[in-house]
Amino acid sequence: MASKEVTGKKAASAASKVLRSKGSSKAAKSAAGSALSQTKMRAKVTSTKAGSAASKTLRNSGSSKAAKSAAGSALTQRPNRRKK
Repeated sequence: MASKEVTGKKAASAASKVLRSKGSSKAAKSAAGSALSQTKMRAKVTSTKAGSAASKTLRNSGSSKAAKSAAGSALTQRPNRRKK
């Protein structure tokens, strides 16, 4: 199922900053890449792997504000989990 969310301008800018940063973690860059790829594409959703990386980035207290912004955007675009 496609998400109705797209990455906003501020989150896209933050994602770009994370991708250019040499100090960003692999998880942060994965989440940022996922968020950036969904800037204008409503049909795209965040993959399970990128969602996991985004979650890891948000839980990491050492992650930058830009990394957390991009990770939050990527997680917003995950499809809802099915109820068991």
